[in-house]
Amino acid sequence: MEKFMDFFQEKVMPPLIKIGNQRHLVAIRNGLTITIPFIIVGSIFLILGNLPIEGWEGIIGEFGVKMGFVVNCTFGVIGLLSAIGIGYHLAKGYDIDPISGAVMALVAFLMTQVTPDYQLDISNFGATGLFTAIIVSIFAIETLRFFIKKDLVIKLPEGVPPAVGNSFVALTPSLTVIIILWLIRVVVGFDITSFITSIFSPLVFALNTLPGILIYSLLVTLLWSAGIHGDMTLEGVADPIFLQYIAANTEAFVAHKPIPYITASGFYPLFVNIGGTGATLCLVILMLRSKSKLYKDLGKVALPSACFEINEPVIFGFPIVLNPIMLIPFTIAPLILTASTYLLMFFNIIGKPIALVPWTMPPIIGPFLATGGDWRAAVWSAISIVIATCIYLPFFKAAEKQQLINESMEMENTSAVEM
Repeated sequence: MEKFMDFFQEKVMPPLIKIGNQRHLVAIRNGLTITIPFIIVGSIFLILGNLPIEGWEGIIGEFGVKMGFVVNCTFGVIGLLSAIGIGYHLAKGYDIDPISGAVMALVAFLMTQVTPDYQLDISNFGATGLFTAIIVSIFAIETLRFFIKKDLVIKLPEGVPPAVGNSFVALTPSLTVIIILWLIRVVVGFDITSFITSIFSPLVFALNTLPGILIYSLLVTLLWSAGIHGDMTLEGVADPIFLQYIAANTEAFVAHKPIPYITASGFYPLFVNIGGTGATLCLVILMLRSKSKLYKDLGKVALPSACFEINEPVIFGFPIVLNPIMLIPFTIAPLILTASTYLLMFFNIIGKPIALVPWTMPPIIGPFLATGGDWRAAVWSAISIVIATCIYLPFFKAAEKQQLINESMEMENTSAVEM
């Protein structure tokens, strides 16, 4: 186990950390957060408009259609909002005026959305245009950065207000971005969105497969075991895909069609990360009944945050980081929960995620809401807690035994000093 940890830290972790800290991926990760509050609001309206109560559609009547408008105005503009967020954060990362970056990215995205009769096409404003938003936003900001670096911008006198000065700085790079995208999309007729989507399609397919999501789960827990925020490290790559999944699931749910994706946003944080990455709520439960004073006290401190999926007190306080013994259940529990949940959804035994729920939602409640009120998902969440607790139990007992010996020795040393 120690050799494996050494290999992981020396060979695997450095490139993963480098990827996680890569400027563009950080901008994508931060930029996508702008969509979260709107998707959550849309999910609330989605759930209220489609409550799993017999005769509910008849009760709300046409009001349900009016509530659906909010869903369309939130889920339907994920790509648009992402372009704004990514442009803002990437420009900010380069110490360029972030407002100019956000607007440039937005216009660049709009330039790629054209109907056959040269009108603005809003059909890709949602999740289908997400990858296009990412690529053209990066292109727009890199162009802006190039022009500023080469001093190919219009600079006004110092006395001019900054807002006005920044707008003129963005003039020549904006003109360049618009002309290039206009030539490609309108004059040549090349469908940028379809091309970019086809490039990312293998990755989109992979993360919705059982092997793909298991590899994702393994990388997340291994990174955390080495002291690296695994979820955040992989968000820049995985989140655009998971968001695309949840938007497609929502669209299918509203249209009363089969739900296409299993691993949509909500699958991993709500069904697998019980109490945080590694399902550590189960370890907290065991600590609460521990004979060790240290573990019992830590369990009491960690319980409130663990109920809301925050587990840093456990990961760094138990600790799990760089702990070869606890690495085993910390990795195995999520893999088993991932595989079990995936298969249950695959065979339609429990519902798939159709609404975006905050990742801090407690177990049982979160899965229930994410699946649009499927009681079976809530029951499975409760069963998952039992399964993960059983996985942690033998390893916790081994750690507890050693801790009790340490506490006994400390008491003996203290007594010897006092005498």
